[in-house]
Parts: sequence; structure tokens; C-alpha cells
Amino acid sequence: MNSVTSAQLVQSYGLEDVIYFPQDAVADFDPRAANFLSSVGLPDFDVFTSRTDVEDPYEAGTDAITLGSRFDQDGILCPPESRSWWMLGYLFTSLVVLDPKSGHVYAFPEGTTDCIPLHRDVEFLVYALIEFRKLEVDHDNDVEPEELSTRFKRVVGAFDPTPFSDEDSQWNLSLEELEHGMW
Repeated sequence: MNSVTSAQLVQSYGLEDVIYFPQDAVADFDPRAANFLSSVGLPDFDVFTSRTDVEDPYEAGTDAITLGSRFDQDGILCPPESRSWWMLGYLFTSLVVLDPKSGHVYAFPEGTTDCIPLHRDVEFLVYALIEFRKLEVDHDNDVEPEELSTRFKRVVGAFDPTPFSDEDSQWNLSLEELEHGMW
């Protein structure tokens, strides 16, 4: 895989649906992840909803970026090792977060405080989202769901097998729904 570019993301989602993150000097933040988020960005679309307004719906003084603060506000016990992780958005119904030290991406499925490894880094998350956008377009053009699912797993899995390593991964669940004609 070549590096994912901003142009590829914009081509897939449109400029109005790309969110760029400010590049701040944050201690212990993986520099590759920080650079990627500020120069390439994340999509904000139906499948992946990026957190676009870190102030809303949070109370004044709340750290709306870190997972621990979010879980505290909602009265949910946050695993200690993930308190400093950054919230990126939602993939379907899973909260997607970034470990700023390692650059790894995790998902917290709806209704649970257990995380699942989702991608080895934020670039592969975006790569998968671009490939999923292609899948959606082809689905709208009546390509067979099983063919789409197989292609997505082959193309994404060739570079990052993490999305398919847990049967409860949001990617696996979504592809299963596609194959069973649920969308």
C-alpha cells in the first residue's frame, strides 16, 4: 500500500466531508498519527462519523478529547490503560479511539467498556474507510454482496489483518450484515 493521501480521501468522500485535526505539540503523541490527522484527516460520513465539535455536548471545562473524560462524564468505568486515548469518532455504532503513544486504533463496541483492536494505525483506518466507500458505491450499482465482502477483506487484510482478527469487530459485523442482505 502506498501512503494514503488527502487527495484520495477527498476523492472518496468530498472536501466537505473531511475533518482535519489541529497539529498541537502534545506530549507522548505518536508523531506519525498527529501528522496524518492534520494533513490527511478523517472522513465524516454515514459509516464513520468524526467528532467534529469537541465542545458539544460537553460541559464547560470537560476534556472532550480523551476517553477517560468522556467516560467519566457518562458515568462509565474507563479502563485505566485507555484513559488518555483520543476519541476519533464512530464507526457504525462503535466508538473509535487512538492510543496517542502507540498510534494504534481501537474500537469500543456500543454498550461495552472492553476495547477491540481495530487497526494498527490511523492511516490504515482511513485506507479501510476509502475501500469501504468503494464497496458502498459498488453495492449501489448492484455488485453481489458476497463479492464485495470478499474483495474488502482481501484488499484491506493484505495490509492490515487487525480489522478481521476479532469476530466481534465492527468490520466483521458490517460485512456479515452486507452478506445477509441487511443493507
